[in-house]
Amino acid sequence: MTEGRLDQPRELRRQLPIRYDPEAFGKWSEKFARFLGTARFLVYMTAFVILWVAWNTLSPLRFDPYPFIFLTLMLSLQASYAAPLILLAQNRQDDRDRVQGEQDRHAAEQNRAELEYLTREIAALRIALGEVATRDFIKAEAEWLVDQLDGKGGTLP
Repeated sequence: MTEGRLDQPRELRRQLPIRYDPEAFGKWSEKFARFLGTARFLVYMTAFVILWVAWNTLSPLRFDPYPFIFLTLMLSLQASYAAPLILLAQNRQDDRDRVQGEQDRHAAEQNRAELEYLTREIAALRIALGEVATRDFIKAEAEWLVDQLDGKGGTLP
């Protein structure tokens, strides 16, 4: 027997034959958590508690007398199941947020690379435009040539 020995692998444990789809269960838990966070749930729960207390206070067929121990047990049970389901839904949301953040970072890197490329292209165009003859330069050259041909002998601007 290898029980307690660290140099031997553990024996495989038997798993329960119950199989479930984690994705479907996760989607259900998200719907449940979303419902728990609504005003509708609060109204339903408040109405349920008021009816429970009214029935067990005013009715002759009381099944949960004054300290309302059974009501407390039911609310505790509901909370004990709701908390892990809400945490599961939050974990799934965190996973989606992490994937979305990675995609956003990748898109931002691509946008930055494209912006740097466009900035270099604009700088190259500005440099090239600095070497291109402008309309005023050509007009001044043409006037100087006309003056030269007319014999005025003007100086080049």
